[in-house]
Amino acid sequence: MNLGKNSSANYIIVLCCALFASAAFAQSDAEFAKANQEYAQGHFKEAISGYEALVRAGQWSANLFYDLGNAYFRTGDFGHAILNYERALALERHHPEATANLQIARDEARALEMQQSAPERYLRFASVNQYSIAAAVAFWLGVFCIVRLLLARRRSTATILLSVFLVFVFAVGTLAIYELDHGSKGRGLAIVTDKEVQARLATADTANSVLALPPGSEVKILSTRGDWVYAALPNSLRGWIPAKSAEQVRL
Repeated sequence: MNLGKNSSANYIIVLCCALFASAAFAQSDAEFAKANQEYAQGHFKEAISGYEALVRAGQWSANLFYDLGNAYFRTGDFGHAILNYERALALERHHPEATANLQIARDEARALEMQQSAPERYLRFASVNQYSIAAAVAFWLGVFCIVRLLLARRRSTATILLSVFLVFVFAVGTLAIYELDHGSKGRGLAIVTDKEVQARLATADTANSVLALPPGSEVKILSTRGDWVYAALPNSLRGWIPAKSAEQVRL
Protein backbone atom coordinates (compact mmCIF):
# COMPACT_ATOMS: atom_id res chain seq x y z
CA MET A 1 0.00 0.00 0.00
CA ASN A 2 2.78 2.43 0.92
CA LEU A 3 4.68 1.42 -2.21
CA GLY A 4 1.67 2.35 -4.30
CA LYS A 5 1.37 5.72 -2.64
CA ASN A 6 5.09 6.39 -3.10
CA SER A 7 4.90 5.43 -6.76
CA SER A 8 1.93 7.72 -7.30
CA ALA A 9 3.70 10.58 -5.52
CA ASN A 10 6.86 10.05 -7.57
CA TYR A 11 4.83 9.98 -10.77
CA ILE A 12 3.12 13.27 -9.85
CA ILE A 13 6.49 14.89 -9.05
CA VAL A 14 7.99 13.74 -12.35
CA LEU A 15 4.91 14.94 -14.24
CA CYS A 16 5.04 18.36 -12.55
CA CYS A 17 8.75 18.70 -13.35
CA ALA A 18 8.10 17.78 -16.97
CA LEU A 19 5.26 20.30 -17.24
CA PHE A 20 7.39 23.00 -15.61
CA ALA A 21 10.30 22.33 -17.98
CA SER A 22 7.95 22.33 -20.96
CA ALA A 23 6.47 25.67 -19.88
CA ALA A 24 9.94 27.15 -19.34
CA PHE A 25 11.08 26.08 -22.81
CA ALA A 26 7.88 27.43 -24.36
CA GLN A 27 8.40 30.77 -22.60
CA SER A 28 12.04 31.00 -23.72
CA ASP A 29 11.02 30.18 -27.30
CA ALA A 30 8.40 32.94 -27.17
CA GLU A 31 10.94 35.44 -25.80
CA PHE A 32 13.45 34.43 -28.48
CA ALA A 33 10.82 34.86 -31.19
CA LYS A 34 9.88 38.27 -29.79
CA ALA A 35 13.53 39.40 -29.80
CA ASN A 36 13.88 38.16 -33.38
CA GLN A 37 10.80 40.16 -34.34
CA GLU A 38 12.27 43.30 -32.76
CA TYR A 39 15.45 42.72 -34.76
CA ALA A 40 13.51 42.22 -38.00
CA GLN A 41 11.70 45.51 -37.39
CA GLY A 42 14.99 47.36 -36.89
CA HIS A 43 14.54 47.78 -33.13
CA PHE A 44 18.05 46.59 -32.37
CA LYS A 45 18.33 47.88 -28.79
CA GLU A 46 15.04 46.18 -27.87
CA ALA A 47 16.28 42.98 -29.54
CA ILE A 48 19.50 43.17 -27.52
CA SER A 49 17.49 43.48 -24.29
CA GLY A 50 15.47 40.39 -25.21
CA TYR A 51 18.48 38.31 -26.16
CA GLU A 52 20.43 39.40 -23.07
CA ALA A 53 17.51 38.38 -20.84
CA LEU A 54 17.71 34.87 -22.30
CA VAL A 55 21.48 34.79 -21.72
CA ARG A 56 21.00 35.79 -18.06
CA ALA A 57 18.38 33.04 -17.74
CA GLY A 58 20.93 30.49 -18.93
CA GLN A 59 19.09 29.71 -22.18
CA TRP A 60 22.36 29.52 -24.11
CA SER A 61 22.65 28.38 -27.70
CA ALA A 62 24.94 29.17 -30.61
CA ASN A 63 22.08 30.79 -32.53
CA LEU A 64 21.16 33.00 -29.56
CA PHE A 65 24.70 34.38 -29.29
CA TYR A 66 24.90 34.71 -33.08
CA ASP A 67 21.70 36.77 -33.21
CA LEU A 68 22.84 38.86 -30.24
CA GLY A 69 26.12 39.51 -32.05
CA ASN A 70 24.21 40.64 -35.14
CA ALA A 71 22.09 43.03 -33.06
CA TYR A 72 25.19 44.58 -31.46
CA PHE A 73 26.83 44.83 -34.89
CA ARG A 74 23.84 46.78 -36.18
CA THR A 75 24.26 49.31 -33.38
CA GLY A 76 27.95 49.74 -34.18
CA ASP A 77 29.08 48.04 -30.95
CA PHE A 78 31.77 45.86 -32.50
CA GLY A 79 33.26 44.79 -29.16
CA HIS A 80 30.09 43.09 -27.96
CA ALA A 81 29.35 41.81 -31.47
CA ILE A 82 32.70 40.01 -31.60
CA LEU A 83 32.26 38.74 -28.04
CA ASN A 84 28.96 37.08 -28.91
CA TYR A 85 30.17 35.64 -32.22
CA GLU A 86 33.03 34.08 -30.23
CA ARG A 87 30.55 32.67 -27.71
CA ALA A 88 28.48 31.20 -30.55
CA LEU A 89 31.59 29.48 -31.93
CA ALA A 90 32.58 28.26 -28.46
CA LEU A 91 29.27 26.35 -28.35
CA GLU A 92 29.20 25.32 -32.00
CA ARG A 93 32.65 25.32 -33.57
CA HIS A 94 31.39 24.86 -37.13
CA HIS A 95 28.91 27.76 -37.39
CA PRO A 96 29.66 29.28 -40.82
CA GLU A 97 27.50 32.40 -40.37
CA ALA A 98 29.13 33.27 -37.02
CA THR A 99 32.58 32.63 -38.50
CA ALA A 100 31.90 34.91 -41.48
CA ASN A 101 30.36 37.72 -39.41
CA LEU A 102 33.15 37.49 -36.84
CA GLN A 103 35.71 38.20 -39.54
CA ILE A 104 33.64 41.11 -40.91
CA ALA A 105 33.33 42.63 -37.42
CA ARG A 106 37.06 42.20 -36.77
CA ASP A 107 37.88 43.95 -40.02
CA GLU A 108 35.50 46.82 -39.23
CA ALA A 109 36.88 47.29 -35.72
CA ARG A 110 40.51 46.55 -36.67
CA ALA A 111 40.54 44.24 -33.68
CA LEU A 112 43.78 42.55 -32.63
CA GLU A 113 44.00 38.77 -32.24
CA MET A 114 46.10 36.59 -29.98
CA GLN A 115 48.82 34.56 -31.66
CA GLN A 116 48.27 30.82 -31.50
CA SER A 117 51.10 28.38 -30.84
CA ALA A 118 51.87 25.71 -33.44
CA PRO A 119 50.21 22.91 -31.39
CA GLU A 120 47.05 25.02 -31.01
CA ARG A 121 46.81 25.63 -34.75
CA TYR A 122 47.11 21.94 -35.57
CA LEU A 123 44.79 20.76 -32.78
CA ARG A 124 41.91 23.17 -33.37
CA PHE A 125 40.23 21.00 -36.00
CA ALA A 126 38.26 19.46 -33.09
CA SER A 127 36.76 20.89 -29.88
CA VAL A 128 37.72 20.21 -26.27
CA ASN A 129 34.54 18.15 -25.83
CA GLN A 130 35.38 15.98 -28.83
CA TYR A 131 38.91 15.38 -27.55
CA SER A 132 37.48 14.57 -24.11
CA ILE A 133 35.16 11.94 -25.58
CA ALA A 134 37.95 10.42 -27.68
CA ALA A 135 40.33 10.30 -24.69
CA ALA A 136 37.69 8.72 -22.42
CA VAL A 137 36.79 6.04 -24.98
CA ALA A 138 40.46 5.29 -25.62
CA PHE A 139 41.16 5.06 -21.87
CA TRP A 140 38.44 2.52 -21.10
CA LEU A 141 39.10 0.44 -24.21
CA GLY A 142 42.79 0.50 -23.33
CA VAL A 143 42.05 -0.70 -19.79
CA PHE A 144 39.92 -3.53 -21.21
CA CYS A 145 42.71 -4.56 -23.63
CA ILE A 146 45.40 -4.49 -20.93
CA VAL A 147 43.27 -6.56 -18.54
CA ARG A 148 42.62 -9.04 -21.33
CA LEU A 149 46.34 -9.29 -22.02
CA LEU A 150 47.10 -9.91 -18.34
CA LEU A 151 44.49 -12.66 -18.05
CA ALA A 152 45.10 -14.35 -21.40
CA ARG A 153 47.26 -17.46 -21.64
CA ARG A 154 48.58 -16.36 -25.01
CA ARG A 155 49.10 -12.70 -25.72
CA SER A 156 47.66 -11.60 -29.04
CA THR A 157 49.83 -9.34 -31.20
CA ALA A 158 46.71 -7.56 -32.45
CA THR A 159 45.60 -6.81 -28.88
CA ILE A 160 49.06 -5.48 -28.01
CA LEU A 161 49.08 -3.19 -31.05
CA LEU A 162 45.55 -2.03 -30.28
CA SER A 163 46.56 -1.25 -26.68
CA VAL A 164 49.53 0.81 -27.86
CA PHE A 165 47.32 2.68 -30.32
CA LEU A 166 44.71 3.42 -27.62
CA VAL A 167 47.40 4.70 -25.24
CA PHE A 168 48.61 6.98 -28.04
CA VAL A 169 45.07 8.29 -28.70
CA PHE A 170 44.57 8.91 -24.97
CA ALA A 171 47.88 10.79 -24.71
CA VAL A 172 47.14 12.95 -27.77
CA GLY A 173 43.61 13.68 -26.52
CA THR A 174 44.89 14.68 -23.08
CA LEU A 175 47.57 16.92 -24.60
CA ALA A 176 45.00 18.53 -26.91
CA ILE A 177 42.61 19.23 -24.02
CA TYR A 178 45.40 20.91 -22.04
CA GLU A 179 46.67 22.96 -25.00
CA LEU A 180 43.23 24.19 -26.03
CA ASP A 181 42.11 24.88 -22.47
CA HIS A 182 45.25 26.76 -21.44
CA GLY A 183 46.31 28.19 -24.79
CA SER A 184 45.86 31.69 -26.19
CA LYS A 185 42.21 31.03 -27.02
CA GLY A 186 41.42 28.84 -24.03
CA ARG A 187 39.59 29.36 -20.76
CA GLY A 188 41.07 32.80 -20.05
CA LEU A 189 40.20 34.29 -23.44
CA ALA A 190 38.40 37.64 -23.13
CA ILE A 191 37.23 40.26 -25.61
CA VAL A 192 37.75 44.00 -25.17
CA THR A 193 34.28 45.55 -25.23
CA ASP A 194 35.06 49.19 -24.38
CA LYS A 195 36.45 51.77 -26.78
CA GLU A 196 39.93 53.30 -26.53
CA VAL A 197 41.28 50.78 -24.03
CA GLN A 198 44.96 51.09 -23.15
CA ALA A 199 46.92 48.21 -21.67
CA ARG A 200 49.31 49.67 -19.09
CA LEU A 201 52.45 48.75 -17.21
CA ALA A 202 50.76 49.18 -13.81
CA THR A 203 47.30 49.39 -12.23
CA ALA A 204 46.88 53.12 -12.74
CA ASP A 205 45.40 55.28 -15.48
CA THR A 206 48.59 57.36 -15.42
CA ALA A 207 50.92 54.37 -16.01
CA ASN A 208 52.69 54.09 -19.34
CA SER A 209 50.72 52.44 -22.13
CA VAL A 210 51.86 49.06 -23.46
CA LEU A 211 49.35 48.67 -26.29
CA ALA A 212 46.17 50.33 -27.57
CA LEU A 213 43.37 47.77 -27.85
CA PRO A 214 40.54 48.48 -30.32
CA PRO A 215 37.11 47.07 -29.38
CA GLY A 216 36.85 43.37 -30.15
CA SER A 217 40.55 42.69 -29.51
CA GLU A 218 41.47 39.43 -27.82
CA VAL A 219 43.32 39.20 -24.49
CA LYS A 220 44.00 36.29 -22.17
CA ILE A 221 43.29 37.05 -18.51
CA LEU A 222 46.09 35.82 -16.25
CA SER A 223 45.22 37.36 -12.86
CA THR A 224 43.02 39.96 -11.19
CA ARG A 225 43.90 42.77 -8.80
CA GLY A 226 40.97 44.90 -7.66
CA ASP A 227 39.45 46.67 -10.64
CA TRP A 228 42.28 45.61 -12.95
CA VAL A 229 43.23 42.40 -14.74
CA TYR A 230 46.68 41.36 -15.86
CA ALA A 231 46.48 39.90 -19.34
CA ALA A 232 48.50 38.39 -22.14
CA LEU A 233 48.05 40.68 -25.14
CA PRO A 234 48.39 40.40 -28.91
CA ASN A 235 51.95 40.87 -30.26
CA SER A 236 53.28 38.72 -27.36
CA LEU A 237 52.93 41.60 -24.86
CA ARG A 238 51.47 41.73 -21.35
CA GLY A 239 49.81 44.50 -19.41
CA TRP A 240 47.07 45.68 -17.08
CA ILE A 241 43.60 46.68 -18.32
CA PRO A 242 40.48 47.77 -16.40
CA ALA A 243 38.42 44.70 -15.51
CA LYS A 244 35.20 46.31 -16.76
CA SER A 245 36.68 46.87 -20.23
CA ALA A 246 36.76 43.18 -21.22
CA GLU A 247 34.49 40.13 -20.88
CA GLN A 248 35.49 36.47 -20.93
CA VAL A 249 34.18 34.40 -23.81
CA ARG A 250 33.31 31.43 -21.59
CA LEU A 251 30.45 32.23 -19.25
